[in-house]
Amino acid sequence: MTHRRSPEQESVGSGTKRSSVSSGDRYQNQKEFFYKFVESEGLTAELVDWFESLTEKCALKQQAFDVPFELIELQKFDYALEGISFQQLIRMPKAVHASTSDAVETTAYLAIEDFLHASVKGLWEAFWSQDESIPFSVACLYNSNMKFYQAEKAIANGRLGGLCATGILLNNPKHPHGRWDHVLQLALLRPHIRGLAVGSDQKPSPSVLGEALFCAVRMLLARSLSRLSFFTDSSTVFVLLVDSQYGGVVKVEGDVNKLNFDVNNVYGCAAEWVKNHSRISVSPINRIWNKLGNANWGDIGALQVLFAIFHCIMQYAGMPKHSVEDLAADHSSRLQTRRVERQLEVTRENGNGLFRYQQHSVSPEIVEVQEDSVEVELKELMRLEVGSMLWLEDSDWQKGYQIKEVINTGELTYYTASYVGDPKNNMFLYVGSHPSQLEPAWEDMNLWYQVQRQTKVLIIMKQKSLSSKYLPEVSASGRIIHPGECRRPSSGGNCDHPWCGTPILVTSPVGETVAEMVDTGQFGSDEAIRCCHDCLSALSTVSSAGIRHGDIRPENVICVKSGVRHPYFVLIGWGHAILEDRERPVMNLHFSSTYALQEGKLCSASDAESLVYMLYHSCGGVFPDLDSVEGALQWRETSWSRRLIQQKLGDISTVLKAFADYVDSLCGTPYPMDYDIWLRRLSRNIHDEDRGKEIVATG
Repeated sequence: MTHRRSPEQESVGSGTKRSSVSSGDRYQNQKEFFYKFVESEGLTAELVDWFESLTEKCALKQQAFDVPFELIELQKFDYALEGISFQQLIRMPKAVHASTSDAVETTAYLAIEDFLHASVKGLWEAFWSQDESIPFSVACLYNSNMKFYQAEKAIANGRLGGLCATGILLNNPKHPHGRWDHVLQLALLRPHIRGLAVGSDQKPSPSVLGEALFCAVRMLLARSLSRLSFFTDSSTVFVLLVDSQYGGVVKVEGDVNKLNFDVNNVYGCAAEWVKNHSRISVSPINRIWNKLGNANWGDIGALQVLFAIFHCIMQYAGMPKHSVEDLAADHSSRLQTRRVERQLEVTRENGNGLFRYQQHSVSPEIVEVQEDSVEVELKELMRLEVGSMLWLEDSDWQKGYQIKEVINTGELTYYTASYVGDPKNNMFLYVGSHPSQLEPAWEDMNLWYQVQRQTKVLIIMKQKSLSSKYLPEVSASGRIIHPGECRRPSSGGNCDHPWCGTPILVTSPVGETVAEMVDTGQFGSDEAIRCCHDCLSALSTVSSAGIRHGDIRPENVICVKSGVRHPYFVLIGWGHAILEDRERPVMNLHFSSTYALQEGKLCSASDAESLVYMLYHSCGGVFPDLDSVEGALQWRETSWSRRLIQQKLGDISTVLKAFADYVDSLCGTPYPMDYDIWLRRLSRNIHDEDRGKEIVATG
């Protein structure tokens, strides 16, 4: 690794006397110039005419700026990053600076700080050293004093409104608030930066571009004044531009010694230097965060930002131990290894010059097949329709089931079926994904949770004697017995039939989901109270063993009507249940609890909070269009603070309104739920037609 000086060490030259008075005067002039150069608005105002000329240049279909990175550079960098994992992040809010809620902006600064830290950490460990500690930190710039603070401390001290940028800095314990000559890179979090897109029809935003140039000039000035010499290239800086979805890079190059340091006209002189002595490059603006707010590390937008950070680290640390070229050269071998792992092999070339890949024990990637093979493969597929028979191998028994109904929720398909020995008794039948799906699509993952994971959870509940009529029971579980002879190896595993080894779960009872009841107008106030009681009873039963459902929504609650005097509700869909604290719940923007969305885990009241959202929705409450975790959290904060949920449930029942108040008081706290008191209160409000004394006949 190239030798680096500590930020606390001065360079050799900085300790020598300056050769003449003129050079000393020039240094003092530069220093005074730097201390007066503190407002981006001043520089932007001096560049207004220049910005207008750039706009005219864009109108003539010319690019106003070059790009900092060529596409082939980014492609090579992308190959080099294969196999390097960047941690998942706090999600970026939907709106930045456009909301009246400080909470949104707070989350935004925390999010961009985490993004930069994850970027620096991933690049440092991949290219320079996994053993050496990272010599960088991330902090936010406070514009009134031009100092840096950790986002959490700045927000806690009431400085949120004064934060103007986020920087990557060299660690230096002697300067906890940072020094400008320690800044590797700055990121401006501003709305609507898409207007800077190269080749776009939108005009560049003078204010945002002016801010970026101000930051760049100030960084270059600080490096030229520094008595430290740890930047190998002090004439090039990068500024990142990001909003809640998009991002890009501004690169500024130039020798600031050519700047006229007139301390009485700092912004005019800086503007002249920008126009005449600098080279400015602006990358295309591309998406960095998806609609849920997660960083798309492999997309072109994130690659541009990561490549800029890579160059900034290289300015300080020198050439990396593992070069981009070396890591990128392994792309072909990694691709070949992946193909071997997927067991894809070329069998022969057909007349059209296409290759057919042969499937072994795992699912192939997208492949070319010969036309004569399509018919054969289609015949092998088994389709389950009403009337179809399905045989299940359960321990040493074989059980047959006849499909009576095919239920499609839009996400998953499952069935109502009856056991051949008892055709009047219906059960739910779930067919899982084939065990060879080692890299399943999201649909197959849903099947895995619905069948394999739910089977495990329900069996654990049975072993712990957690029984209740409000909980589903396992009627059978095992593997499909497929038609034809099974050539399963004696050593275990499955034969080559596409259904061999596919797991099945059969549960009881069956019923109509709350979602279906709402669609058909069958979910009224009586149903809402009974549903709340029955779901709470189910949650109370499993809570004694530390189990939490984690996925309460209208599709996971059924109403049982057949063969009973009074309809009752059963909480189904236990595939995402939390058995241990280290497990993470599924995220649902509409029904997950606040704590689950914020912390990625459940607290004692999380299921009850989800139950309240389900009742609110099922009783006619309207959810806004939610496309991010931050939007979902903001809706919850607004709805609870304005008591919108309580008001809606209060129109249905006073006891539901009171229950919502109780859950509101517990949201995110460690306090346990008091199930018993609410089961008693809800029970008193359930209106059964025959709540009188039962007469027991005696012989």
